[in-house]
Parts: sequence; C-alpha cells; structure tokens
Amino acid sequence: MANEFPQVLTIAGVDSDGSAGAQADLHSFFMRGTYGTLVLTAAVAGNSYGIHDSMVVPLAFIDHQFADLANDLHIRACKTGMLADSAVINCVVKNITQYDFGPLVLDPVISTKHGNMLLETAAFETLKTALIPLATVITPNFYEAEHLTGMTLDSDARIIAAAHQIQAMGAKNVVLKGRHDDSDQDTVRDYVLLASGEAFWLTGPYFATERKNGTGDTLSAVITAELAKGQEVETAVRIAKQFVDTAIKNAIAVGHKFGPINHWANPLTPPAI
Repeated sequence: MANEFPQVLTIAGVDSDGSAGAQADLHSFFMRGTYGTLVLTAAVAGNSYGIHDSMVVPLAFIDHQFADLANDLHIRACKTGMLADSAVINCVVKNITQYDFGPLVLDPVISTKHGNMLLETAAFETLKTALIPLATVITPNFYEAEHLTGMTLDSDARIIAAAHQIQAMGAKNVVLKGRHDDSDQDTVRDYVLLASGEAFWLTGPYFATERKNGTGDTLSAVITAELAKGQEVETAVRIAKQFVDTAIKNAIAVGHKFGPINHWANPLTPPAI
C-alpha cells in the first residue's frame, strides 16, 4: 500500500562536504529506519577548514518543494535546520501551517557550538515570534539558548529557568544542550523539559575531538525519525542522545580539520514495514 513506509522531512540547507545540514539529517533518517525527504532552503560551499560561500534558494522554489511533497507523500514528522533569513522563515511557517507534516522538531540554527552567530538579527526575531510557537520539540545548543533568553547560563538554576522561558515562547518540549567546547570537562549535561512539566538531565561523556560537525543536526533528526515512528518525546530524545554520543565517540577520518561524526557507528534500525 502506498506511503506505509515511515517518511520524514528536513527543511534545511546542504553542506558541500556532507558533514552537516541536510546530509547529516538524511544519514540519521536512514540509520533510524525512516525515508528521508528534503525541502532545500540554502546551499553552502565549504569543507573541514570552514565555510567559504553560500546561497539562499528562491522562495517560489521552496513553495514548490512543499507542494510536491504534500501532493504525493505522507510525511509523519519534520524538522528544520538552516533557514538563512526572515523571508525564508516566513515561507517555511506559511507552508508548515498549510500542510500537515506531523510534529515539528526545531533545530534553531542561530549560532555555532562555539557561540558564533549564524542568523541575522531580523531573522532571529522572526524565528522567535513565528516559528518557535509551532515547535513540538526545540533543540537549542548552549549559546543559542543564551541568545534566545538573554541569560548567561552559568548555573543549573539558570539553565532550568532558560528552558522554561523558551517553553513559554511556545515550544512544547525543550532539549537544551549543554556546552561541549571545554577540553577540561569530563561530561556533557543536557536539560530536557517536557510539555507535561516533567524534566530531567541527560548526561553523557565529553569527547575531546574536532570531529563533531553535524551533532545538532543529527540529534534533532533522530528525534524526528523516532516521533515519526510513534515514539513518545522522552523516548525519542533518549535514543537521539545515545545515537549522537556513539557517533562522536567512534570518529571517522574524513577531512583534515573539523570533520563529521560517524553515523555508521550506530546499528542500522530496520524500518517497521
């Protein structure tokens, strides 16, 4: 029967070296036994040394991609990645409110794991007011959470308060990722606040490696895949955390500097069909 296979969508940009963005999402979807689709928003020219050029996809083409997927496939969950500017964000909001693509996992690509801004100021405000309220799950990194809340997250109490503040913006479930840029740390602690009000910390080992490209993309993509298969949010988040830890721990030698994580270190999950 058509469309019985679990289908998921990433709304994101592509990285030419394949280490992050839509490629990391699609790797993750495949490894978790789902069929991955893509609405392309931007393209980035770069490699393990850095990003050297980028372009944004025309809005009309983004609209056409959404329409074609909606007219043929059964998307059970979707996620966002790089959305570039306010016009793209508004275009995405228009389409995901028009079409039913299941729960939305919002990876707010605002800044890098080292705190460097990736989103212009106007787009940042549009993200907060227009897109966050649509999110079933939001997965900001430590610095993105600081930008979203205007808080310095220098204690557990502040991290907890920030998660509640982000939830008050409209996101149902918040996965606030801990810092992982300090060579002296032993662990990484993520704080998870569920729509029910329940909350918990997820603790994993800190891996001192430069091969961490695509960690945020992968975490949100695995959550998306698990939601599409019917998992509860808490279960999906726990599976994603373990998947990412395994992928970082077992590095692959691709590129010379800031390389990708290793999705294939995880066991392949057969699709339930």
